[in-house]
Amino acid sequence: MFKKDLRIIYKKKRLELSTTERMKMDDLLLIQLQNIAFDNNIEVLMSYWPLEHHNEMNTLLYTRYLEHSIPNLKVAFPVVDFETKEMQAIVVHDETDFVENKYGIPEPEEGAKIEAEDLDLVFVPLLAFDKEGFRVGYGKGFYDRFLKKCRKDVITIGFSYFEPIDKIEDRNQFDVPLNYCITPEKIYEF
Repeated sequence: MFKKDLRIIYKKKRLELSTTERMKMDDLLLIQLQNIAFDNNIEVLMSYWPLEHHNEMNTLLYTRYLEHSIPNLKVAFPVVDFETKEMQAIVVHDETDFVENKYGIPEPEEGAKIEAEDLDLVFVPLLAFDKEGFRVGYGKGFYDRFLKKCRKDVITIGFSYFEPIDKIEDRNQFDVPLNYCITPEKIYEF
């Protein structure tokens, strides 16, 4: 299947889920995440704010779990510049205010920038993924461009309420595969 078609199908599938179904699956996703043994080298995580209007997975739940599990973990969130099509990671703390950008995506209002190569773990949003670890995002390419700037050993994790498709037909040289994708049923490692 092609990315364009997958976006339509998986946006619709997500919107058809009830709040109760999503809460249950978010708990199952957290249980799966707890089964990944992170080494002691994880110091900086870049997460993202889940978009309620897209019925995204509750990444804040997974972020809080890691904050409690990994002492002194620094957490960053993305801030996007839509003119330059660049994304940067901004370190947050308990008092950080988030404001919605022009697309309704909450971003940290202020904070210290952290370089992409300093990240150890990145939660990557997706709509669908395939059995080789490639994903379909929202189509702007922000994460693929950003991940190319990260170290080769950065760990990337996607979360999905649904199992993978066999193959995304129109992958290209700019697509960056995930290391893991977690579903309520299974952890896929690539």
